[in-house]
Amino acid sequence: MLRRAVALAAICVALAVLASSEQLHTALVSVLAAGEQVIQSHPFLGGTLFVLFAAVSAMVAFASVAIVVPVAVFTWGQGLSVLMLWVGWILGGACSYGIARYLGRPVVHWLTAEAGLRRLESHVKPDTPLSLVLLLQLALPSEIPGYLLGLVRYPFARYLAALALAELPYAVATVLLGASFLDRRSFLLLFIGLVLVASSLFAFQRLRRHLKDAAQTHGKSAPSVPQDSK
Repeated sequence: MLRRAVALAAICVALAVLASSEQLHTALVSVLAAGEQVIQSHPFLGGTLFVLFAAVSAMVAFASVAIVVPVAVFTWGQGLSVLMLWVGWILGGACSYGIARYLGRPVVHWLTAEAGLRRLESHVKPDTPLSLVLLLQLALPSEIPGYLLGLVRYPFARYLAALALAELPYAVATVLLGASFLDRRSFLLLFIGLVLVASSLFAFQRLRRHLKDAAQTHGKSAPSVPQDSK
């Protein structure tokens, strides 16, 4: 988790530096403008690919949709970009849940950190409160909760509700980061990045505390919470 926070902070600092340089910012915006022209030539395909890319980024650790968010904001504006990103992440989470539930552990083994899932499975059951599932979604890398809850056969409707609630603020913040970069608002960009880092660390510590307290109550050792990149 600390690695994820450091990486996010480094990305925000790099974007702020780029935004503060008029030459670099102008060059990057020209690239975005070229991307916008391509998307406008194929609007349905461009929108579909963005949503699918967002879905994939919610399913595997090495993919990140953040690199194309500025293109989306430049092309579709903030509101539609938030909606498309949010839908893509929900779709990806639903797919990861379905893969784990219906294809099972052998397939999940190739897609995410199985050892981390095994450590958490004993603490997540089909009747786990929605509040804990929401905390899992906020605290863990986005690809883990779907596979975890699919494996334990958590009710899909409740998982989908937690997924939608947890991903919405991240979608808004991610698009605001992209918009702040385009508008060259470096201080706002850094502030949003700081809020994201602080919120993620807070949720992660709350999850660790909850699992530790639950383990002590049942006389078990607390599981090590996965800390892969989101």
